[in-house]
Amino acid sequence: MKYAVFTASTPDWTPEEAVAQLAAQGWNGIEWRITDQEQAQPPGFWTGNRATIPLTGLEDELPRVAGITREAGLALSGLGAYVPAADHANVERVLAAAATLGAGRVRVTMPQLGNGDYRELMDATRRDMAWIADRAAYHGVTALVELHHRTIVASASAAMRLLDGLAPEHVGVIHDIGNLTIEGFEDPLAAFEMLGPYLAHVHVKNVAWLVTGTRADGGPRWSAEWAPLREGQADIEAYFAALRRFGYGGWVTVEDFSTVVPLAERTRDNLAYLRELDQRVRIREA
Repeated sequence: MKYAVFTASTPDWTPEEAVAQLAAQGWNGIEWRITDQEQAQPPGFWTGNRATIPLTGLEDELPRVAGITREAGLALSGLGAYVPAADHANVERVLAAAATLGAGRVRVTMPQLGNGDYRELMDATRRDMAWIADRAAYHGVTALVELHHRTIVASASAAMRLLDGLAPEHVGVIHDIGNLTIEGFEDPLAAFEMLGPYLAHVHVKNVAWLVTGTRADGGPRWSAEWAPLREGQADIEAYFAALRRFGYGGWVTVEDFSTVVPLAERTRDNLAYLRELDQRVRIREA
């Protein structure tokens, strides 16, 4: 497998600093966050993130992004855009950007729960994804749907309801063990087998459920909090074993939103940890 970092999780670094740091640590690739954002100080994951490429003026940024990525010796695991599937004009732009950069794949976002009847949202988004599949084929890339809590595709089963029958060469799924620990968890191997050719990409992060208050009935109020890869509730080693058993050999992109450890130390240790797990799985299965 090949390892990359999604720049949503590297808010302190400029794009130039991000590629330099990740290349020096030995990562194989980078996944650029693409969105317009509010500015903030200090930089945060979602606002003021210095390693984000703006959607406004994206086309003008592409030569710079391509140049610094190539010069650092990193590959592109994909593009992490935040364009809703229903926003066809901007979906077209990020598909074209993925083709221009040679990234191969780009994420489009799904409707969140609470924005209407689930069945109607699913039907409308399936129509959007059919249109996107055609446009992705035109550009020679793949549009990705991420399994994400509080959206209409929190699970592999829901993603198959959305994508089944569309060309898996041009629409696929990002399986994310961290998101699934919050909502939508299904046995990983069974989920991979269910997705089959639609399993196009993997994101890795970890989460812990913590008691953060008291409910009105007096019981504990639980909240999911991002945790270091080594410490969260998701069993990343078992996850790697399931990926290997299924035969997945593609990108594993880390988006660690924990803040216990400083950024450079965090990314460095995450790579060491994933390589360690992969080696253990290989030895055990030899």
